[in-house]
Amino acid sequence: MMLDPLRIAIAGLGTVGAETTRLLQLHGATLAMRCGRPVQVVAVSARDRKRDRGIDLSAYAWWEDAAAMAAAPGIDVVVELIGGADGIARRVCEIALAAGKHVVTANKALIAHHGTDLAERAQEGGQGLLFEAAVAGGIPVIKALREGLAANRVTEVHGILNGTCNYILSRMRATGEPFERVLAEAQVLGYAEQDPSLDIDGIDAAHKLAILAAVSFGCTVHFRAENVEGIRHVTGDDIRFAEDLGYRVKLLGIARADGTQLEQRVHPCLVPAESPIAQVDDVFNAVIAQGDFVDRVVLVGRGAGAGPTASAVVADLVDVARGRVLPAFGMPFDRLDARPPAPLSTRTGAYYLRLQVRDEVGVLAAIAQALSAQGVSIEQFIQRRRDPGELVPVVLTTHPTDEAKMLRGLAAISGLDSVESHCLIRIESF
Repeated sequence: MMLDPLRIAIAGLGTVGAETTRLLQLHGATLAMRCGRPVQVVAVSARDRKRDRGIDLSAYAWWEDAAAMAAAPGIDVVVELIGGADGIARRVCEIALAAGKHVVTANKALIAHHGTDLAERAQEGGQGLLFEAAVAGGIPVIKALREGLAANRVTEVHGILNGTCNYILSRMRATGEPFERVLAEAQVLGYAEQDPSLDIDGIDAAHKLAILAAVSFGCTVHFRAENVEGIRHVTGDDIRFAEDLGYRVKLLGIARADGTQLEQRVHPCLVPAESPIAQVDDVFNAVIAQGDFVDRVVLVGRGAGAGPTASAVVADLVDVARGRVLPAFGMPFDRLDARPPAPLSTRTGAYYLRLQVRDEVGVLAAIAQALSAQGVSIEQFIQRRRDPGELVPVVLTTHPTDEAKMLRGLAAISGLDSVESHCLIRIESF
């Protein structure tokens, strides 16, 4: 016997909201069989009612005010697909939880900034706060960490969390084209926004990493404690030198539960060319988790796009329909660990350093001396000759060392008259 329908209100009918509605219409009968009850949209809200979204919305109550819809009776779940960390998106979620409704969202910024508070509100009212679609699109990474790896102590999670940056770095390697040209291509293809700052400056990946860390380690969300660096400074020379050295350049998010501290950082990395994460190209995402019993788990798939994101939204709705509503971050709110952040200066590892120098006698010796004075040992040196009068690229890699030592050595090198510019990239040997 079928149970009563799960009644859904969708706030936001952009590409993801429209695709979620289309998916529920297309697979409604199948979802009802899998859930034991119909999963039905009953209300929607968006700013432009006249816009053609390619779907029939005539059967749904239309609300101009998403916040008022969130408080209305006759709704079991509010799906927030408006976006943004604050404003109407946050208000919709808070009102829905206060009104006794479950909340499903794809809003990574909202969860990264306010997830701890929303999780507390959901627990107090006995509702679910579900956000599978907020991280890695169609890859079921939240479910894998929160449920599939529940028997493990997860010690590390890292991955490629932004498809735009991965596309840009992959295309730079494949075509040899410069960053600016590949970025423009990504904008034309719809992989990058006209203002791509959130992507290429690492903020989007940092939002996702904060969520992954909270779920992986059972801690409160610490977005503001992250060390974030984007890919604007990565050049074609860096891509090619990395290849020569046996590496590839990837923008990674890395989180580790280090003793009592939480290490979270987003930045470009050189990773061994034969490693699994180095093989993930184009707009694909990858998340790798390390558990004490399961060892390493690798999840790869499309991390963005209307279809994959809608699929993740509906997966959360299926859980609600089945009555499987778990604590947002895998354990009760009052048991979440408020870990202090680990400063980036404590990082230990190898480094890649590219310098643009004037070709003068003694410049290499001065660079080596500056690093040696800080206890930094050079592993490899590469120097490429250019036409007379041009700056010469000098590339070196170091043996593992402390970040603080490396930065002091770099400061000394930057002060040399013969050094014009530099690019420092961390090496991660996963």
